[in-house]
Amino acid sequence: MNRQQNLLLSFMRGGWSANDCPSRRRPPPRRVARLSFELLTAGRELADAAGTDLHAVVISGDTEAFAEELNLEGVDRIHAVPTEVGEFNHDIYTRSLTALTDEIGAEFVVVPNSVNGLDYAPAVAMRTGRTYVSDAIDIAHDGGLEISREMCGSKVETTVDVDDGPFVISIRSSEWPPAEGRGDADLSTFDVDIDADAVRSRVKGFEEIGGGDIDIGEADFLVSIGRGIEEEENLKLVEELADVTGATLSFSRPIVDNGWLPKNRQVSQSGKQVTPNVYLAIGISGAVQHVAGMKGADTIIAVNTDPDAPIFDIADYGVVGDLFDILPVIEEFGDDPASI
Repeated sequence: MNRQQNLLLSFMRGGWSANDCPSRRRPPPRRVARLSFELLTAGRELADAAGTDLHAVVISGDTEAFAEELNLEGVDRIHAVPTEVGEFNHDIYTRSLTALTDEIGAEFVVVPNSVNGLDYAPAVAMRTGRTYVSDAIDIAHDGGLEISREMCGSKVETTVDVDDGPFVISIRSSEWPPAEGRGDADLSTFDVDIDADAVRSRVKGFEEIGGGDIDIGEADFLVSIGRGIEEEENLKLVEELADVTGATLSFSRPIVDNGWLPKNRQVSQSGKQVTPNVYLAIGISGAVQHVAGMKGADTIIAVNTDPDAPIFDIADYGVVGDLFDILPVIEEFGDDPASI
């Protein structure tokens, strides 16, 4: 076994729309999700601090295409693990990542803090005897590992010294910028012999859920509405704004709690975390849970009647005023969000 102190990244792939995925049919091939490129940045920073190489692994699906997409600056080696199962499978991911981790002697295994990542990361940590730390928002290494996490509904940020390595770490989305620049990583195939009896779960079909036709995480321009909209009938005003500007609609939790719109449009720590080019927050106060879901936006524009609303603390541009007076003015700018 190679006992070098390596760092291994395990990636996620993007989703599909319900229009592409009819009920109970296998979805089309996925593409790499944005969080995977953020994972590269976090991994490179940790590898540099720890003085080690950065390895990446893609498991199942079109591994060659995914590996090529992830061949960006800073990656030393990419391992493709082909499998007969195209969809995510807990047993295959766990056993594949465990085998590769042991083979290269990885000191750090960094995975996305996603639904799938949270599924297999604890199992890999248990199988390989590693300490597992979830939902990291910052990682430092200066002779020892320090992990920053948010607690108490994101009201408190804590830094924890983690002494008992090796480690499995899952990172939160939108905390690191995505990696860029073509790389020259070594590409290799890693074959894992997995007994069919060890695969105890199977994907038997896919069911469309309400509102599943939109993935707000992929939108470049989001218009997000909060409690300030007051009544459900007023949503039509915002829908008209989205049509005129070419934006995608999203919402804060009160709108979803009222049953006005489906949960898949909710931006928050417990909902969807988004990183659009422009995020227009209308009638949103800026609770910490909501901010955790959208603070990665390139440009944040806030409209609120309360000049002391917390949303203005992170906004690049702010308008203090009644949204019913402001919306018609914004519509005049048409479908160019940069002109707002």
